[in-house]
Amino acid sequence: MSNEVRNLEPKALWNHFAELNAVPRPSKKEERVIEFMMNFGRSLGLETKMDAIQNVIIKKPATAGMENRETLILQSHLDMVHQKNADTVFDFDAQGIEMIVEGDWVRANGTTLGADNGIGVSAIMAILASTDIAHPALEAMFTIDEETGMTGAKELDGSNFDGKILLNLDTEDDDELSIGCAGGIDTNTSYTCKTAAIAEGSVLKEIRMRGLLGGHSGMDIDKGRGNANKLMTRILYHLVSVLDLQLISFDGGSLRNAIPREASAVVAFDKEALKHFEAEIAKISQEIRVEFSTVESALTITLHDASSEGMALEATEFHRILNTLYSVQNGVYRMSPDIEGLVEASSSLARVIISNGEFTTQSLQRSSVESSKGDVANTIRAAFENMGCTVVQSGDYPGWQPNRNSRILNLMADLYREMYNEEPKIKACHAGLECGILGKHLPGVDMISFGPNIRAAHSPDEKVQISSVQKFWTYFLETVQRTPEAQ
Repeated sequence: MSNEVRNLEPKALWNHFAELNAVPRPSKKEERVIEFMMNFGRSLGLETKMDAIQNVIIKKPATAGMENRETLILQSHLDMVHQKNADTVFDFDAQGIEMIVEGDWVRANGTTLGADNGIGVSAIMAILASTDIAHPALEAMFTIDEETGMTGAKELDGSNFDGKILLNLDTEDDDELSIGCAGGIDTNTSYTCKTAAIAEGSVLKEIRMRGLLGGHSGMDIDKGRGNANKLMTRILYHLVSVLDLQLISFDGGSLRNAIPREASAVVAFDKEALKHFEAEIAKISQEIRVEFSTVESALTITLHDASSEGMALEATEFHRILNTLYSVQNGVYRMSPDIEGLVEASSSLARVIISNGEFTTQSLQRSSVESSKGDVANTIRAAFENMGCTVVQSGDYPGWQPNRNSRILNLMADLYREMYNEEPKIKACHAGLECGILGKHLPGVDMISFGPNIRAAHSPDEKVQISSVQKFWTYFLETVQRTPEAQ
């Protein structure tokens, strides 16, 4: 299945991608991919080292005639988001990603693909391994744990680098040059609930929501996609308004930085109310499907028999939690007044768990402006503290302030016009690129981010466009070869 990828052009890049995707590399469990990358650098006879936080650094001298050019830092992250469809049987800790070629796209078989940021890593590997590509001195920086806290970037030892220009290969549209990004902060909450026995004579049903698009909670937050946690809350809120209902469990979402695609809830009610319950579920489900029909055509809401030996939430606790989940901010909080079309601040309710009397949530707030990042984070904190939750905010990282006078931006914008006879889109993005953090460790380094077309990152629908990878590779090589002279 994955061997078909090896025959794609440019073969050097795709072969490295196939080798990389054979190595499990979830965030915070990067030991195997770190070893893989260290062995790769050493096998080429290149200076290869690991810093204290376990970022991998590989250095390659300039080719003949390029010694007077600026040293280039090439940067991508080693970890990937591990997510699969509920009905996909796959062990991320033991299996390599199963890749499928479909027309002009490469996707995975029911899991995330790892094109984010594996294509960037593979492009850097290809140029490090090359024997016929002219380039200045290269400093390859492979960071860890980008997807769950940017730990590698935060703890980077900047003394390992001499370069004054950094190319970050972690953008997902091949006509864009990114010169700014959002910072972020995680808000995690916990609460111990009062419980009650499940009423005698109750029937138990599991409400299952599947088929939402999900996606990246930064890049896709303004696309009007459904959030499974919020939609399941909406269903429950409607049901308790029309019949007596007990909540036994709620399990929604999976990853802190992905829009939740799936959720389930187990409820109990008097068996005499079954027809009423089914009618109300059908009513609210149809309402939601119609409302989201343009965006979420694959959405399904189904009922299944359930059983439980546990406890239900006490009624007042159930209402308190529902009110909080319903009212908490989700989605775009503010659009930028300075950059047209840019989401300035947002929040995504990524994870909700209610089980055995424990209620926990995870959400991620983002903003390109530090003050509004604090504002939206406080909005979330206040909502949960108001119901008595313990709130912990952590993982705070800064945004990346755009510099329209950047030397590498001017070079790459001119090159794009020359190669493609059109204007590149010079943008800031609503995602947490590492550049904002790296800038603190590498003061004065000129940075830019670009990459091929990747769609639905952080979800099992993730795919990368083959023709776009070819365009990206050609543009990347030309940029490297036109690196300006050292100042």
